[in-house]
Amino acid sequence: MSVRRGWCPTAWRPMAAGDGLLLRVRPPLGRITADQARLIADVAARHGNGAIDLTNRAALQLRGLGEAGWRVALDMLVDAGLVDADPVRDARSIMVAPDWRDGDDTLRIATALSVRLAELPQLPAKFGIAIDAGPACVLGDASADLRVERADTGALMLRADGRAGGIAVPTGEEVDAILALAKWFVATGGTAAGRMARHAAPLPVWATGNLRPRRSEGPLADDPRAYPLPFGRIAADVLKALTDQSGVTALRLTPWRALLLEGATAPRSDWSDLRHVDACIGAPACPQGSVATRPLATALAPLVIGTLHVSGCDKGCARRNRADVVLTGREGRFDLAIDARAGAPPIVRGLTHEQVLAHFKGLTRAA
Repeated sequence: MSVRRGWCPTAWRPMAAGDGLLLRVRPPLGRITADQARLIADVAARHGNGAIDLTNRAALQLRGLGEAGWRVALDMLVDAGLVDADPVRDARSIMVAPDWRDGDDTLRIATALSVRLAELPQLPAKFGIAIDAGPACVLGDASADLRVERADTGALMLRADGRAGGIAVPTGEEVDAILALAKWFVATGGTAAGRMARHAAPLPVWATGNLRPRRSEGPLADDPRAYPLPFGRIAADVLKALTDQSGVTALRLTPWRALLLEGATAPRSDWSDLRHVDACIGAPACPQGSVATRPLATALAPLVIGTLHVSGCDKGCARRNRADVVLTGREGRFDLAIDARAGAPPIVRGLTHEQVLAHFKGLTRAA
């Protein structure tokens, strides 16, 4: 399979991976009820290989589906309200801050936007919108192109990704501003760039401002509801077991490889060594990856100081930002780069799994 950039799978348009079809589910408001979670687990086990991934855009990916099973799964997910019956609406990438509450600005704006999705222009597949209007911004590092955020002044603001500042938006006019900036993006050739941060055209005067977002100290710092998922992976039976806990009414999806439980404290999970590690699924499950990623990432986790990113190819799907240590798969071996993104010019090329481990074990002994 050739490398396809700029395309995201959906429930209506699954992607062929090395382990079967990959079906992506973007639940409304990033929330699934306990009953919906059990349905997802059942679909994943019966029609896929039982593996479920939580993406860095707070979506769920069901893996290993066959051609016949995919269609059955799609119908079940649509009937459950987890997938939009309109394929065009379902393809829109709208991410909300997972700590939203009834009656707050995030819920109000996200609900208003969902009603007007048909007014958005034809946008690139990876183009996303983040609604992050809580007391402080938590989605600043998550992938999005247009952001409604809480400014450091306390006002609501709209910011184009890649720009440090944004503009104040009056209450009730946030969706109008989103639609206007999305239409400007398309009209000025942004589709060719693919993403807002790569679009070189100067912003219109009305969308240019100096408001800065009010940052959170840490999205999930000490949150007792957070259930971490190593590498964003959860098995169908584990997902079902979470919903069987007393008090759990729903799960919130986050872009930080963790689920938030509504109504209960999350069970203990020991993954401290993997908190600073990102790794895509790699070979053989991904046909574009030339190396197995997660076994190496797990072995390296206690040996690396700082952030670690192990990528099966130079696309870097698991992490869009720089990491302190980056290993990129190339023709069955690893290229090593420092303070870089996947695919960056390496300081060492063509390392085997064993050579990478030996290198970092040597550094640990030397320290």
